[in-house]
Amino acid sequence: MGDGIAMSAAVTLDNVTISYNRHPAVHHVSGTFEAGSLTAVAGPNGAGKSTLLKGIAGILSPDEGHISIKGATRKRIAYLPQAAELQRDFPMTVLHMIVTGYWQKTGGTGAITAAMREQASEALAAVGLRGFEKRPLSGLSAGQFQRALFARLLLQDAALMLLDEPFAAIDADTTAQLMDIILRWHQENRTVICVLHDFEQIKKYFPQCLLLARECIAWDSSAKALQPEHLLGARFFHDNWNAAPNLCERAV
Repeated sequence: MGDGIAMSAAVTLDNVTISYNRHPAVHHVSGTFEAGSLTAVAGPNGAGKSTLLKGIAGILSPDEGHISIKGATRKRIAYLPQAAELQRDFPMTVLHMIVTGYWQKTGGTGAITAAMREQASEALAAVGLRGFEKRPLSGLSAGQFQRALFARLLLQDAALMLLDEPFAAIDADTTAQLMDIILRWHQENRTVICVLHDFEQIKKYFPQCLLLARECIAWDSSAKALQPEHLLGARFFHDNWNAAPNLCERAV
């Protein structure tokens, strides 16, 4: 979906700290996700990966530092949270859910045109859900639900794609199909930032990787960022982090 023209956005983190109850989850992180880049964010559980994505999406605000986005307004940012954060028993059909991807254009679903509905059906076909328009969300498997969420992302036609563990709890075939969509976004020069745990998958598909353990351990090509010494450093730093530091006080 979209023509890939002028679709990229650069995201710069300038000494960013984001906290929960004044305890840093992301601590003094600086660097740039280049326009049109495809970057994985990796690290131990609880390392601040999801928090960082929420900061970039504008859901959380930095306590210190600044997040700047060049080349995209908030309307041109698409954010996919972890599946565990999403309610699946809401009484809604698949079509009604995915057309919410138009909300920045319409302000709701009331102004959906016939052309938009046709495009929504095309998006469902692109993720392998042709004919699922009238299916209730509660009747979808985990993999089908994730496919439907990707269809909604296709309708958003965003310059910046933020994906938080998009392959969690889905089968290999679904993962492969959704990975193809991510690679297509990259080919269209969109900027894609994706939280992932599978290091082999990162090294195979993602040219860049930010290895995070609340602080930046490495931010480089995936092959360099995921070298054993960096992974060991991330684990050591995470395991020895002071769980209750004062705001912006580095762990000793």
